Amino acid sequence: MENGEIRLQADEKFFLVTEETYSDFVFEGEVQVPDRESNSGFMFRANVEPNRVYGYQAEVDPSDRAWSGGLYDEGRRGWLHPAEDDSVAGARFRKNKGDAFNLDGWARYRIRAEEDSLKIWVNGTLTTAYRDTVDSEGVIGIQHHGEDGKVYRFRTLRVRRLNGGPASTEGD
Repeated sequence: MENGEIRLQADEKFFLVTEETYSDFVFEGEVQVPDRESNSGFMFRANVEPNRVYGYQAEVDPSDRAWSGGLYDEGRRGWLHPAEDDSVAGARFRKNKGDAFNLDGWARYRIRAEEDSLKIWVNGTLTTAYRDTVDSEGVIGIQHHGEDGKVYRFRTLRVRRLNGGPASTEGD
């Protein structure tokens, strides 16, 4: 932690996750990546096993593919939205949502998970609205994709439980 930021640097894939699990919640946080070739994400309703984290991930992808704000199922099914094997959906996502991510500064993410509804916003743009029932609760986390020497920065990470649960604030 430095200046209110969590800075991740690793030479292999790495996740920093909460100890608590969450089911229905709103998560907000900001991320700054070092360059266009970087890849990261916000894990949610994720599962942890020794040497393995898997579950939903709000994608951070500033590459030419421009799928930031997409929904990825880390360690299992792969891309949920947009579907990786649907080139039309991928092109539509890139055209309509691809500019939401800000490579030159902080990108603000908002994730709302309520029952089977999963929604992701990037800088105020709704990028994903998806229904899925595979995971109804799990940890929340941040990812370093394992590019040696790259530093990923996260700040203002907040979780608010829906339906009256206690709130949690980290990194702020």
